[in-house]
Amino acid sequence: MDFKDYYKILGVAKTASADEIKKAYRKLAIKYHPDKNQGNKPAEDKFKEANEANEVLSDPEKRKKYDELGANWKQYEQQGTQRNGDFDWSRYQTGGNRQQQYSSGNEGFGGANFSDFFENIFGSSFGGGGGNAGRTNNKRKSDYNAEVTLSLEEAYEGASRMLELPGEKLQMKFKGVKDGQTLRVKQKSGSRGDVYITVHIPAHPHFERKEDDLYADTPVELYTALLGGKALVRTMKGTIKIDIPKETDSGKVLRLKGMGMPKFGAATEYGDLYVKVKIITPKNLSEQEVELFKQLQELQKK
Repeated sequence: MDFKDYYKILGVAKTASADEIKKAYRKLAIKYHPDKNQGNKPAEDKFKEANEANEVLSDPEKRKKYDELGANWKQYEQQGTQRNGDFDWSRYQTGGNRQQQYSSGNEGFGGANFSDFFENIFGSSFGGGGGNAGRTNNKRKSDYNAEVTLSLEEAYEGASRMLELPGEKLQMKFKGVKDGQTLRVKQKSGSRGDVYITVHIPAHPHFERKEDDLYADTPVELYTALLGGKALVRTMKGTIKIDIPKETDSGKVLRLKGMGMPKFGAATEYGDLYVKVKIITPKNLSEQEVELFKQLQELQKK
C-alpha cells in the first residue's frame, strides 16, 4: 500500500492554510469534474483523489493525524505492509468500516470509496467495530456560497435552479423567497460543508414588495370612482375585477386579502395585495361633456 501525499495531490505546501487548501480543492474539482470529463477515467481518478485529499486536509483532526503518520511512514515501509507487523496502527486508526458515497448529481458517478490508504487510517475493518460509519458529526467544514437571481413571478410561482458547485450539482426550488434572503442547505456540498444561497430579486415594474405583501397602483375611471362600479386590477394570479365603492378618492388604498406573495415555508399562506386608486381624468371632452361638468360644478356649490 503506497503512501498518499495529499499535499502533493492538491498542489499545496504542508504549511498551507485552510483557505489555500479550499481554493486548491475547488480548482481541481472544477477541472476534473465528471460532467466536464465524461468517459475520461484519468480525470475521474484525479477527481476522486482531490476529494479524498480535501476530506483529510480540510479537517484539522484528520490533518493532524495524517501529518503525524507521514512523519512515521518510513518506519512502516521498512517493516512492510503486513497488518500484524510492529508498526503501531492503533495510533492512527479510528475503527469501524468507512465508505463515503459521493453524490455529484451525475448519474453513473458516485459511490466511489476512498482508497485503502484512507480506509486504513480513518476507518478500517481491522480497527474494530463493524458496519459502515458515516461522516463524523464533529467534522469542521468550509462552507460554500452561491447566488441566484429570480423574477418576482418566479418567487411567487416557485422556480427551480440547478446550482453548479465544485464537485456537485444541487437542484433547488425557490418559492416565497425575498430579495437578499440567504438560504442554508445543510451538508449538501460534500466535504466542503453547508451551502449558503443568497437570493436576488430585481425591482418589479408594477408591484412593490414589503415582506409578504404587495403594493400597486390601479387606474380607475372618474365616473366609476364617483358612481361606484368595477375596475380591473392586475394581480400575480392575473387580472381580476374588484368593486370600487362610490365616491372613492384618488389615493385610496384597497386591500385584497391573500393576493400577495406566498409566505416562505408555508405553501398555503399568502400576504395581501394593497392597490392604490389612481383616478383617470377624462381627456378630449366634447362640448356637451364640458357643459355637463360645469352644471355639476354649479350643483356642488349649492
